[in-house]
Amino acid sequence: MFDLTDQTAVVTGGASGIGRGIVEMLREAGATVVIADLDLEAAERTAKETGSHARRLDVTDRKAVHDLFAEVDETFGGIQILCSNAGIFPQASLETMTDEQWNGIFDVNVRGAFVTVQEVLPYMRAAGYGRVVITTSITGSHTGYPGWAHYGATKAAQQGFMRSAALEVARDGVTVNGVAPGNVATEGLKAQGEEYNAQMARAVPVLRLGDPRDIGAAACFLASREAGYITGQVIVVDGGQILPESPEAILPAREGEQGA
Repeated sequence: MFDLTDQTAVVTGGASGIGRGIVEMLREAGATVVIADLDLEAAERTAKETGSHARRLDVTDRKAVHDLFAEVDETFGGIQILCSNAGIFPQASLETMTDEQWNGIFDVNVRGAFVTVQEVLPYMRAAGYGRVVITTSITGSHTGYPGWAHYGATKAAQQGFMRSAALEVARDGVTVNGVAPGNVATEGLKAQGEEYNAQMARAVPVLRLGDPRDIGAAACFLASREAGYITGQVIVVDGGQILPESPEAILPAREGEQGA
């Protein structure tokens, strides 16, 4: 099951963090993976370490996205999987947030997802098969966080886009789904220090932060043939983070207890 041999996947924002976790899991399932990232140096490093291919891509540049998919299709003989993972998450309070900050995050997170999905669909529709997986978040659809009103709005928007897009391509053999990570131990989060990370982990019922590969595993499932009867859905991958009604609902860890 979940054998992706002879399938080609494009992962936007795949050079690091959650994107890298997705790349690793797709490669382990046998897919040929093209990492499309704004940071070409990091993409090339990850590609070398995972046996993938690297391309520079700005998801807000429609011509660049169009040209990338044309190249991938010609080089690898098709595009079966798109993992739309590229995104940014700057913080800004409502009091200080500018129009430029609001528009900038929507341009990358929402318009970027729209452009990449729209540009890949002709290849999938022509083949009568495709899997689109969008990396969204629990923030916006399930939770909120101070300083992330604009970020949460983009993630909720991605999910609204995903559901309607799924309906439009349902008869073409193409599915469109999402994964919604909770707190994941990416490079940026680890940089906040051990104490901060430990505090974040205590807020998760399984008592640990997510690993990028946890998100990659869910994305890999949705990218598989076996997930063909699932579309327009979001898998929350958060260790139970959104379940407690209050901090008291998370029982104190027993001495020596470890997360799953």
